[in-house]
Amino acid sequence: MRTLYQFHGGIHPPGNKEQSTQCGIARAPLPSKLVIPFRQHAGAAAKPVVRVGDHVLKGQLIGMPDGFISSAVHASTSGTITAIAAQPIAHPSGLPDLCATLIPDGREEWIPHAATDYRNSDPTELRRQLRMSGVVGLGGAVFPSDIKLRPGNRKIDTLILNGAECEPYITCDDMLMRERAAEIVQGAEMLRFMLEGGEVLIGIEDNKPQAIAAMRQAVAESGFSFDVVAVPTIYPGGSAKQLIRVLTGLEVPSGKLPTDIGVQCFNVATCYGAYRALAHGEPVLSRIVTITGNVRRAQNFEVLLGTPVRDLVALVEALPDTDRYLMGGPMMGLPLSSTDIPLVKASNCIIAASDRLFPPAPPALPCIRCMRCAEACPADLQPMDLFWFSQSKEFDKAQQFSLFDCIECGACSYVCPSHIPLVQYFQFAKSEIRAREHDQQAADHARERHEFREYRFEREKQEKAEKLAAREQAAKQVPAASANPADAMQQKIQAAIARAREQAAASQPKNTDHLTAQQQAEIAEIEARRAHIHELAKSADEPPDDHGESHS
Repeated sequence: MRTLYQFHGGIHPPGNKEQSTQCGIARAPLPSKLVIPFRQHAGAAAKPVVRVGDHVLKGQLIGMPDGFISSAVHASTSGTITAIAAQPIAHPSGLPDLCATLIPDGREEWIPHAATDYRNSDPTELRRQLRMSGVVGLGGAVFPSDIKLRPGNRKIDTLILNGAECEPYITCDDMLMRERAAEIVQGAEMLRFMLEGGEVLIGIEDNKPQAIAAMRQAVAESGFSFDVVAVPTIYPGGSAKQLIRVLTGLEVPSGKLPTDIGVQCFNVATCYGAYRALAHGEPVLSRIVTITGNVRRAQNFEVLLGTPVRDLVALVEALPDTDRYLMGGPMMGLPLSSTDIPLVKASNCIIAASDRLFPPAPPALPCIRCMRCAEACPADLQPMDLFWFSQSKEFDKAQQFSLFDCIECGACSYVCPSHIPLVQYFQFAKSEIRAREHDQQAADHARERHEFREYRFEREKQEKAEKLAAREQAAKQVPAASANPADAMQQKIQAAIARAREQAAASQPKNTDHLTAQQQAEIAEIEARRAHIHELAKSADEPPDDHGESHS
């Protein structure tokens, strides 16, 4: 029996999971239009490699990773690209982002794809294949998995599969483990192979007995020595740092990563995506999504990425009083501005909401310093102090109180008797700090450019002065005899004549060996004529005698 540990805080909100686990996973029908964002992952958006009017196949690359932290984007089905433009997406800012509009042709024609023998492949090549297959963290963070599989010089002793799925309403991982446990286990072994890791722990909350049984059976049939561990049901026990604490007893230090303590953590859906990429050569084109809340028939569907939310809501029949939708869970989910927003890799749940299901929060009251938020905080922070600093815009103090260790789980807001939206204050403070740091970096860069420009001007001025001084010094060293230009020119001519004579004297005739008698006679005749010509020239240069005649 493995020893389990506890993390600080946590809460027990109503689960509301049974509504969407009554039926198995269904395949959503092919929509009439897909809107595929080029930013479905952490880091830089993918760079479009298709143009309007192109016909694409299912699985074809349409977005190339651009930068170290980036991932590929693919066509979810075969069809025609009709637009590449900014469109609304699920984002807290509400701003649009670059997307490709794909009109399916209904044929579902695949690109050529095949399995990879991962055991006889270089881990570097396997990581590149995951990057080009668009495999990212499907638990919600969507961080590129190939980056997490590069621990550098740090040895990974423990690989953790996160099947906790602690947030209310969400059951996509639960159903995935029930129905596709064998593929998840194979994917975990592939990730362990690339990490050269040690033990593998699969953490699942104890309110999912069917998923636990399915995963244990799959591990037993695979022959791998993985350990499936039932962990206590508590929110946010599915957060990576908290699950690591529960399973290993290790704390991830502030500002550090799990790899710094020899641990790496992947969501079970990510393992499944890695398995499909390597065992079948399929990029990430779809995901399991829970459609629940204020609907008639809550259920999980396998949905093509880019499917509009309105098409999914139509599958479960939202009740008439539904007035808004959330993407994600009720604790950390994102309100959607419209149902035209497309499904992306981070979309694990769509919740139809109403005032009956989620009553509006009462007006916020002053903080009474009851400390309930501190007791519930899983990161062991002091939310009431962070609230004061955020509200008064004392961002330096907020950072000193470890603001960025906050995982924004919402546990503090959930227990606050004054109904203060604490997480919203923390998000505001983080965004302001990031903006300030960005402005500071831009100012530092501008200052460095200005300083370098001034240095360059000063260096060029100094170089010009040095060249001028060198020319003046050279002019002073010229002999006085060369002051007359005519004399200087005559000296140069005489020097050139002398060099020519030296070269002529030093030159030797070529091809003069083994000459015949006739050739030697011809050479002698030529030399005699040349000597006679020289004599005539010499006589012409001599002055005439007293009778006006030359000596010749």
